[in-house]
Amino acid sequence: MRFDGSEEADAAFMHAALALGERGQGTTWPNPAVGCVLVREGRVVGRGWTRPGGRPHAETIALECAGEAARGSTAYVTLEPCANWGRTPPCAGALIEAGVARVVIACFDPDPRVDGKGIAWLREAGLEVAVGTLADRAMAAHLGLYRRILEGRPMVTLKLAQSTDGRLAAAGGHSQWITGEPARREAHRLRATHDAIMVGSGTALIDDPSLTCRIAGLEHRSPVRVVLDRRLRLPHTGELARTARDVPVWVICDAAEESRADTLRAAGAEVLGLASPTPEEALSVLARRGITRLLVEGGSTLAAALLRADLIDRLHVATAPMLIGGDGLPSVAALGVTRVDRTARWRRVDMRRLGSDRLEVLERVREN
Repeated sequence: MRFDGSEEADAAFMHAALALGERGQGTTWPNPAVGCVLVREGRVVGRGWTRPGGRPHAETIALECAGEAARGSTAYVTLEPCANWGRTPPCAGALIEAGVARVVIACFDPDPRVDGKGIAWLREAGLEVAVGTLADRAMAAHLGLYRRILEGRPMVTLKLAQSTDGRLAAAGGHSQWITGEPARREAHRLRATHDAIMVGSGTALIDDPSLTCRIAGLEHRSPVRVVLDRRLRLPHTGELARTARDVPVWVICDAAEESRADTLRAAGAEVLGLASPTPEEALSVLARRGITRLLVEGGSTLAAALLRADLIDRLHVATAPMLIGGDGLPSVAALGVTRVDRTARWRRVDMRRLGSDRLEVLERVREN
């Protein structure tokens, strides 16, 4: 595509930057997963995305890739370039120093250390700056950052694997496997795109899960494993505790139970005692520790608690073509809904087949 400053060209290059940024999701926390593309005379001369641990930033990598070709180029960045000094110099200054002529930014950075300062710095240096290209898609990609900075919690995805009649297990608790191999593989891919994965104590005790990413080549992308375990029942002999030195395990419990945490801590798990270990407080402590994207897997009670508190942003629902019946265990426990016209509304953003199963991805519709 010939670069001529058109909206069509800007959108195409921003699509590319967003695709690059997605590569870092789940690995960059507490920093956002940003993508950057440098274009000069219609040709991509540099590209980058935020590396694991949040450094280097996408712009730094793209500028290094471009070298002298960055001078006079247009930078497409999915999030406002930072303006604060941290472990590395600010990206806004790096773009100016490299001689970039124009910067197209998808959305603002809500971090108080940036929050328009990067854009102002670029404009004061004489660069042309355009803001808002593919803003909705960029806001969705950076929702974890927005939730953590503005609301003090991570973006939360709830994953459900259920029968056609909404059951996650038979009456006795047997559930392996409701969905098929393609759906289970997609669940592991989803784990790799989140900073942390949370289950309730019931799921941890009954299933003894590992909660790791078991896709060849992505094993290193396993998220922090979090158990909301008010009464601190997680055994030090279980799979999570046994592997806590390989992949982090955080156990959130009632502070009154923390005195019994020695064996779990000796196994390598972190035990976080809270005066009020509600789902809201659990999300708050995760945000303070830098978690921006949280996947909730397993536990109809935990799922219902988060839904009742309106803390779920996205649903990933894999539905298998089978019926279990009313005596099976529901995928979501009671929500206390008394009027269907007052229940939460969701927008379907994706639907596809995974083998014989159906995957639906929905986003919470919220009032502005």
